Amino acid sequence: MKIALDAMGGDNAPASVIKGADIALVSYPQLEFIIFGDKEQVEPLLHKHPKLAKKSRFIHTDIIVANEEKPSVALRQGKNSSMALAIDAVKRGDADAVISAGNTGALMAMSKIALRTLPGIDRPAICSLFPTSKGQSVMLDLGANPECSAENLFQFAVMGEAYARAVLGKKDASIGLLNIGSEAGKGIDSVRRAADLLEDTHLPLNFKGFVEGNDIAMGTVDVVVADGFSGNIALKTAEGAGKLCAEYLKRGLTSSIMARCGAVLAKPALKSVFKKIDPRSHNGGMFVGLNGIVVKSHGGTDHIGFANAIEVTVNLVKDKINDRIIEEIGFVSEEGELEY
Repeated sequence: MKIALDAMGGDNAPASVIKGADIALVSYPQLEFIIFGDKEQVEPLLHKHPKLAKKSRFIHTDIIVANEEKPSVALRQGKNSSMALAIDAVKRGDADAVISAGNTGALMAMSKIALRTLPGIDRPAICSLFPTSKGQSVMLDLGANPECSAENLFQFAVMGEAYARAVLGKKDASIGLLNIGSEAGKGIDSVRRAADLLEDTHLPLNFKGFVEGNDIAMGTVDVVVADGFSGNIALKTAEGAGKLCAEYLKRGLTSSIMARCGAVLAKPALKSVFKKIDPRSHNGGMFVGLNGIVVKSHGGTDHIGFANAIEVTVNLVKDKINDRIIEEIGFVSEEGELEY
């Protein structure tokens, strides 16, 4: 299995990328990497991780897509960037997947042009698993498309349902549209019209209507559909709330001698809880809707989070997730064409 890495994408790149890949090799020694980046920054790091260096092919480029760069500019000026070259490795078949923690808009634009979208899909969406009180749910879009039409949201629902069937084994995955209220008639026009499309479609979708922000963690539905603006805010709000709870818990457990004694006894359970709410443990979301596996890592993640994004990617490739999504889209719509 070969994975292409954009070594220069992300706030902590390239250190987080290289160290994360080295960590991932411990669990997945069969992996090989094609690493794209600036040799002056990457090669010294590879020298510190000889096992990774032996399992990697490094390709130099000093062109980097900046976090603040507009996608249109990145497309014109970043054809030989570390991000674009990593995507092209998947297009050529040299790599099974690509991972980048870089500019989300540029990654989506470049991936869409290089790999193309699946039949009936206008835009790819960032899709990831979200921990809930009932287990896990699927959530999309998490930031690729800040503005969406009703048709885009409809397509996200179909792809999210296919992802839930393929990854979670949900044969009748329930779908909810994220809104400011569960009552009919609430929300902006595109969300209301998307609900009408999902209610009136001939496709065998288990649409449950609108869900609110608190329904996400409760696991009210198996698939939560949102535009990228709302979905990204919801995701990062949940991550911030998790960090806040962890901080409050740490303060409470170190507030007195008795509390510290209790913390020692509860350490195994606490460790498990902290892992579940640690955003790094859930890092890595797939751009569903593309003819290739593209995984977006959080831009601000560290080496542990990037290693988890690699683990997510390994599982997606092993499960042949894109082939299964195509099959599932065909299941809900003949020949993969979506009719509203």
